[in-house]
Amino acid sequence: MTPTLLLATDLSHECHAAFSRAIRLAADSGARLDILHVTDPWLPEAAVTPVRSAIEAEIEGTIDHLCATHGVARPELQIQLIAGDAYAEIVREAYERGTQLAILGTHRKHGQADLVNGTTLSRVLRRAPCPVLSITHKADFRWHDVLVPIDFSLASRYILKEVLTRLPGVRLTLLHAWDMPVSRELSADSGYRRWREQERARLRQQLERELERLMSELDTEPDIELVVEQGDPTEVLLNRLVQQPPDLLALGSHGRLGIGQRAPSSLMERLLSEARCDLMLCRTW
Repeated sequence: MTPTLLLATDLSHECHAAFSRAIRLAADSGARLDILHVTDPWLPEAAVTPVRSAIEAEIEGTIDHLCATHGVARPELQIQLIAGDAYAEIVREAYERGTQLAILGTHRKHGQADLVNGTTLSRVLRRAPCPVLSITHKADFRWHDVLVPIDFSLASRYILKEVLTRLPGVRLTLLHAWDMPVSRELSADSGYRRWREQERARLRQQLERELERLMSELDTEPDIELVVEQGDPTEVLLNRLVQQPPDLLALGSHGRLGIGQRAPSSLMERLLSEARCDLMLCRTW
């Protein structure tokens, strides 16, 4: 069966980058590209035919333009227009088509996490059966630097395997944060500082052994840097994204993300609000 990518687009300016990335990914992988546009279910019957024709023409024109821009052949594709709720239709199509990867544009409100919670993108990220890409940047370049937060749980091992399988040849930074709350008085103690460095070294050795074991299972030798930092995992990740932003952040949808929480301060809402890079989220269970 031919691998399938699902691009969900509303044809807005914000979704152009996702359209561009989808064309490039389909060309690079040989996958079929299914393009989904969800229309207003309350559209008057008399307006349906001309609106559908205009949308299809816009999609066809965008495909031709992007293929010429990237210098790639037109991929095998299917255009689907469906009336309904955008979030529900995107997730339903992903299930029915056995989609390997869903690609969405982003209408992120930078620095306004409360406006991200409940958006179509946020809801699809939580419910889709396949990895979901949230695209911010145009596909003028291939991803080179990919950041993967890890704790070597089953979830983080799964996302690492997904990245290595789907994105061969990228440079990986594996970020592990270990949190050890300590009082200000103790943090200045030389004995504590010495213990902290010993603990960091021990933890790094343990992680390196786990990483070596995983790479032997996958039979691959990618370009990998392991970074171990002390601090709250959420803050360590967000600080890293500000100081050394990657091309792509890839992570799994397990507990630390706050997936399913209604609080806008959960990590997923903060990432959608604050991250200045493309995101890939893999549902791990």
